[in-house]
Amino acid sequence: MVHNGIEYGLMQAYAEGFELMGRKKEFGLDLAAIAEPWRHGSVVRSWLLDLAARALARNRDLAGIAPYVADSGEGRWMAHEAVELGCPLPVITLALQNRFRSQAKDAFGDKLLAAMRQQFGGHAVKRGS
Repeated sequence: MVHNGIEYGLMQAYAEGFELMGRKKEFGLDLAAIAEPWRHGSVVRSWLLDLAARALARNRDLAGIAPYVADSGEGRWMAHEAVELGCPLPVITLALQNRFRSQAKDAFGDKLLAAMRQQFGGHAVKRGS
């Protein structure tokens, strides 16, 4: 359980870091090329980084992969135990919550947030389903 919970947090950190670099379009960063030297001698090296580097080398834009991340249950179990023990686990718990977020196809809560912003500040609302 603890092993998988730590894994959730590590994978989330890699995903967020690479997403940030990928969004910096004006730099034209080659994420696969960045991941490769990190695998050798960098403080963030790990087998999970090896897997990320391999995925990026094979499919630089991750085309054809849906942004859906399942949770195996161990993260839930770990978060539940943390609550029971009064033990703060913010990184692991947030990584679990992000997996839940990725599974939401049509998040009602996000629609409500958009509607409230529109009501109090006149902010534009994107139309959709």
